[in-house]
Amino acid sequence: MREAMLYDQMEEGRVRCKLCAHRCTIHDGARGICQVRENRDGVLYSLVYGRLISEAIDPIEKKPLFHVFPGSDVLSIATLGCNFRCAFCQNSSISQLERDQAIEGTQVRPEEVVRAAERYRCRSIAYTYTEPTVFFEYTCDVAKLAHEAGLVNVYVTNGYMTEEALDLLAPRQGERLLDAANVDLKAFTDRFYREQCGARLQPVLDSLVRLKERGVWLEVTTLIITTLNDGDDELYQIAGFIAAELGPETPWHVSRFHPTYRLLDKPMTPAATLRRAQDIGLESGLRHVYVGNLPSDSGETTYCPHCGEVVIRRSGYRVLSRHLRQGACATCGTAIAGIGL
Repeated sequence: MREAMLYDQMEEGRVRCKLCAHRCTIHDGARGICQVRENRDGVLYSLVYGRLISEAIDPIEKKPLFHVFPGSDVLSIATLGCNFRCAFCQNSSISQLERDQAIEGTQVRPEEVVRAAERYRCRSIAYTYTEPTVFFEYTCDVAKLAHEAGLVNVYVTNGYMTEEALDLLAPRQGERLLDAANVDLKAFTDRFYREQCGARLQPVLDSLVRLKERGVWLEVTTLIITTLNDGDDELYQIAGFIAAELGPETPWHVSRFHPTYRLLDKPMTPAATLRRAQDIGLESGLRHVYVGNLPSDSGETTYCPHCGEVVIRRSGYRVLSRHLRQGACATCGTAIAGIGL
C-alpha cells in the first residue's frame, strides 16, 4: 500500500482523486470506481502498489504495437483493477473487482521488474492487461528505473487519464516517462462509452491529442462489434479523427470481437467487416491499418506508404521478414514512422 498521487483533500474527510477522468469523490473508508484506491482518514492510498497479478514475456506485436522495436520481446505487468466497466472485457477476472474485494497479487519491487526485463532481454516494459492508470504510482517508479537501464516504457490503455496524470507521465517540457502507448478508441459515440464502458468519449479523445502533442508514439485499437460500432459512418469518423488529429502515420488496429464476459449475444465479427474497416482507414488517409484477431490474414503486414512494397511481414505476432534499412523502406528509402525500426 502506498499513498496515492494526484488527489485533493476535502471537507468531512473526503478526497477527490485526480488520476482519471472520473475524478471520483471518495468518502472516508470508501474506494473509487477502480476499487483499488481507498480513502483512509482523509488520505488516499493505492492498494495495488507493487502487487503484480500478472507478469509475462510477450512479443511486442501482441500489445498490439507494430511500430515499436518490431519482433522484440516486452515484459508485461499488471495489477488488479480498472476504471472502466466494459461489458466485453477480455481480462475481467483481474480487472473487474467487486466492491471491497480483497487485493491479491505478488509483491514485486520496481527494481525487480527492471532486472527481469534485462534478464529476459526485453527491449521494453508494458503496463497492460488491466488499466495501467489505476496502478499509476507503480508505473512511474518502474518507468524511471527502466529508462536508466535503457528500456522503453509502453502503456496499453483506455486513455481515460487526466491531464494532471499526463503532466507526470509525459510533461510538455523535460524527460518523458512514457515512450509509447496503444490506446483503445472503442467507438466514436458517447452512448457506446456510457452504455458499454461506464465512461465518456471526450476524455479519451483529449488524452489521445495530448499524448501526440507530448511526443508519445501512438497506436490506436478499435475492437469492432457488430451493430454497436461497426457502421461505416462511425468507422469513417474514427479513421478521420486519427488522420486529422494524430497524424496519418498513426497505426490503426481494427480487431475482431469474440463473445465474452457480459456481451455474449453479439456474434464474432465477420472477416468482411474488418476488411471494410481497413479499407475505410486507408481511404481516410491512414498509412498503416492492421487487422487483428484474424488468423492467416495479410492484415498484419506493414507496407511502405510510398512505393507499396512490404517492409515488415508478420503472422500471429511473429515477424517473418523485414525489408528496412535504418528505419526506412529498403526499396525506395521512405522513412517508416515508429520507435526502433
